Amino acid sequence: MTLSYDFEVTSPISPARLFKALVLEGDKVYPKAAPHAIKSVQLQEDGKLGSIVKINFVEGLPFQYVKHKIEGHDKDNFSYNYSLIEGGPLGDKMEKIRYENKFVAAADGGSVCKSLMKFYTVGDYVITEDEIKSHIGRTEGVYKAIETYLLANPHVCN
Repeated sequence: MTLSYDFEVTSPISPARLFKALVLEGDKVYPKAAPHAIKSVQLQEDGKLGSIVKINFVEGLPFQYVKHKIEGHDKDNFSYNYSLIEGGPLGDKMEKIRYENKFVAAADGGSVCKSLMKFYTVGDYVITEDEIKSHIGRTEGVYKAIETYLLANPHVCN
């Protein structure tokens, strides 16, 4: 079963800079922006289509790691698609979660990240609204940690 959910996150950071921090240099930026949560990021292969990104979390968090499969990105249009394929919240109830993200300019010079999450569940399992809110909350938490880091470090990802 598949369920889709749209959401948006706003930021005072420009689309180009946010895209660079989250996508192109995420392996370097994530552990610096969220050292309380992210231990390391390992990029298998070169970041092209089909590459796997493993994010390792610090001890004490509910999850040890997640693996993302890169399904496409467009540097010119600031879009990035990937699927969470292993670890984290998937458990035995979800096959994967696909994310389709596009960073667009906001009127104030910042950006809006327009996201579509597609939940692929196992069997007849139906994901709850609370589970969806939890996934969105974690995603927004990553964006806000990166945003805070970039605001405090204006030389990063320019």
